[in-house]
Amino acid sequence: MLKKLGTISGLTLASRVAGFVRDVMLAAILGAGPVADAFMLAFRLPNHFRAIFAEGAFNAAFLPTYAATHARDGVDAASRLAVTVLVWLVGANLLLLGLVLAAPGMTLDLLAPGIDAGSGALALELIRITFPYLLCMSLVAFLSALLNAHDRFAAAAAAPILLNLVMIAGLALAQMFATVAHAAAWSVLAAGLAQVALLLIALSRAKIPLRLHSPALTPDSRLFLRRLGPALLTSGAVQVAVFADTILATFLPAGALSQLYYADRIYQLPVGVIGIALGTVLLPDIARRAGVQDRPGMHSAASRALRLCLDLSVPLTMVMILFGEWIMAVLFARGAFDMATALESSRILAAYALGLVPALAVRALVACFQGRGDLRTPLLALLAGTVVNIALKLVLIGPFAAPGLALATSAGLWVFVGILFAAGLRNGYFHLKWQEVLIATCPSGIVTLMVLAWRDWLLEACTLVAGEWGMTLALFGGALAALAAILALRAILTRIHR
Repeated sequence: MLKKLGTISGLTLASRVAGFVRDVMLAAILGAGPVADAFMLAFRLPNHFRAIFAEGAFNAAFLPTYAATHARDGVDAASRLAVTVLVWLVGANLLLLGLVLAAPGMTLDLLAPGIDAGSGALALELIRITFPYLLCMSLVAFLSALLNAHDRFAAAAAAPILLNLVMIAGLALAQMFATVAHAAAWSVLAAGLAQVALLLIALSRAKIPLRLHSPALTPDSRLFLRRLGPALLTSGAVQVAVFADTILATFLPAGALSQLYYADRIYQLPVGVIGIALGTVLLPDIARRAGVQDRPGMHSAASRALRLCLDLSVPLTMVMILFGEWIMAVLFARGAFDMATALESSRILAAYALGLVPALAVRALVACFQGRGDLRTPLLALLAGTVVNIALKLVLIGPFAAPGLALATSAGLWVFVGILFAAGLRNGYFHLKWQEVLIATCPSGIVTLMVLAWRDWLLEACTLVAGEWGMTLALFGGALAALAAILALRAILTRIHR
């Protein structure tokens, strides 16, 4: 597991570094105003639908079915299932694409009713450019699932790097387009095509058979369809909360959408490098073991994944809360992105960070159920979390504005993950002793108190000596020192416990 996780996490980290360069360019050129909000809206809408129809629901329904079919019935049966599902996937995407491109104004009115006229007119132009990206990403999700089911993780994990590199190139050539927002939008579409090409090459090199034939309703494809319904509801419930952020943020002052975006980019770094990578590795592993009834193997893999999530999430939460202002200032405060915007974004980041522990664990927990073909339990848990999330958004947006939306997201995640964790323990899917929780959290608490006592003095000293670079040194050096102290304390407690 650790070797596969290292491959995915390393490539995801490379993607996030390239994404950071992209976001620095976006922040410096677009800032956090009406033009930036128009692009962020046009960029987020196809990604919302992608999370519902491609990565979320599709992976949850297809990958366990394909992996179990391949392990049980062989290559030919798995290939027939894959081709049948591919035909349905492309057909559904073309239908949705046609509806949105035929009436983009209706889509915008429905999903961003509070956007002002100037941003709305530009967003309409950009949506026509970016929405075909959804079809590309649906194909990427399909090809990634095939590769992952055969333990080929590198190409799928590397594909997002292309998005960032192509967008960087597009921004560098922005003078060739009507606006910087148009340059970014066209580069999104070009990146989608590049990712499809990369994964087709990887599929060919892996010699994974995909024999073309007419789609048929086999028992395996019927099982996929039965699983797809709950999976669509699950992914849809997640995106309802994300849609709520987009809709409500359009009623806030200009720049709120952009501030949410940049805070979310920092928050999503550990979620992508650790949480999503773990879920990506764990889902096909549990699906294969479920196909041959290897219950001890499923239990062991899930328990290791959850312990790793807990070990890493607590110290990262402390870093985001304690150093959020410096993180946003050092990474983004340049050009059109001023210190006031960095401060507002840091408040949103702190609110997101309160939900980092469940955010890292959620993909591993969901994989424990989806890998066994149980999509009902995650759906019910998610519905409860979504109700809490949306209700709190409506309550908190008034007094807290954009940070209130992030805080509601964190609360909803705790409810979702808490229900899944209790159900998983009850069903014996994994085991986590209270001593392990104590060992994972106590060192972080001790180091946090030390950082609180010395933080201001350290930052002032380093900034005085070396300016912004000193601040950067204090931030990353302090984070590494804190992590080293946490690991040392944890090793001591583990030895005492044994």
